[in-house]
Amino acid sequence: MKKFIRHHSREISIVVAIIIMGIVFGINEPIYLSSSNMMDIFEQSIIYGLMAIGMTAVIISGGIDLSVGSALALICVVISKAAVSGVHPLVCLLIGLVLGSVLGLLNGVLVAKLKLQPFIATLGTMSVYRGVAYLISKGYPVLGVPPVYRNMINGDFLGLVKTSTVLLLLFVIFMFVIMAKTKLGTHIYAVGGNEEAARLSGIRIDRIKVLIFSIAMIGTGIAAMIQVARLGTGDPTTGQGYELNAIAAVAIGGTSMAGGRGTIIGTVLGAILFAGLRNGLIVSNVATFWQYVATGVVIIIAAYIEVIQDNFSRIIKSKVSNSVEIERIERVAS
Repeated sequence: MKKFIRHHSREISIVVAIIIMGIVFGINEPIYLSSSNMMDIFEQSIIYGLMAIGMTAVIISGGIDLSVGSALALICVVISKAAVSGVHPLVCLLIGLVLGSVLGLLNGVLVAKLKLQPFIATLGTMSVYRGVAYLISKGYPVLGVPPVYRNMINGDFLGLVKTSTVLLLLFVIFMFVIMAKTKLGTHIYAVGGNEEAARLSGIRIDRIKVLIFSIAMIGTGIAAMIQVARLGTGDPTTGQGYELNAIAAVAIGGTSMAGGRGTIIGTVLGAILFAGLRNGLIVSNVATFWQYVATGVVIIIAAYIEVIQDNFSRIIKSKVSNSVEIERIERVAS
C-alpha cells in the first residue's frame, strides 16, 4: 500500500482536491453536487480530456503542441462538410481520425526533420490550420449535420452510457497502453528525460517525435467528432483557447513541463478537476474575469506543486545517498 501511495501520490492528491472542491462548491451552491451537474462536468471534461491526453505524451517527450485548438476547428469543418454532403457517418469518423493523425504528423515533421522548436513549429501551424478552416468554410459555420451522425456520436451506447464517454475511455486505454506497456512509451519517456542520452543509447529520436505528434493528435480528431455531434455544426471559430485548457489539464495532472515525467491517468483527473473548477465558478455566479484569474492561479499552484515534489525527491535521494556513504565509511573504518 505504501508503495502504491508513493508511486501515485500526485493522482491521489488530485482526487482529494476534486473531493474538497466538490464540498466547497456544494456548500456554497447545493445544485453543484446534483447528478445532472456532475454529468455536465464530466461531459465538459471529455473534449479537454481527449486533447490533453494526447498533449500529455507530447509534453512527456519534451515538446508541446499549440495547434490542437485550430486543428480541432479544421477537423470539425471537414467532418461537417463530409456529413452534410451525404458521406456515411462511419466514413466521417474515419476522416476525423486520419486528418487528426496527418495534422499531427505535419507538426512532428516540422519539429523532427526541420529541427524547429516545438513552440515555434506548432505556433505556426496553429495559424495555418485555423486559416485553412476559414478557407474551407468561407468563414461561415457548416450547418445541417444529419441527425444520424449526431445520434450515433452524441447518443447512448447500448442504452448505458454516452458514446462520447466510450470514445474517451477507449482513447485513455489506447494511450495508457502505449505509454506504460510498450517500447515506444519507454522511448518517449527517455527522450523527454534526456534526449542526448536517449540518442546515445540508440533511440531514433526523430522517429519517436514524429510518431508521438501524430498519435497524440488522434485525440483531437475524436474530440472534433464529438464537438460536431453536440453542436450539429462545424464552426471555424471553435476551439479558440482550447490548447491552453489542454495544457492546464496536463499541468494539473502532474506532468512535468520539462518532459520525462507524467501519467495519462493524472491528466484525466486533471481535466475533470479543471472542468469542475470552471463549472463551480459559473454555478457560483463568479464574474467571468474572476474565472480567468482563478483558473490561472490553479495552474500556477499545480506547477509549483511539481517544483516542491522535485525538490523533496531530490532531498530524499541526497539523504539516502549520504546515509549509504556514511555506512560504507564506517565499515571501512571498522
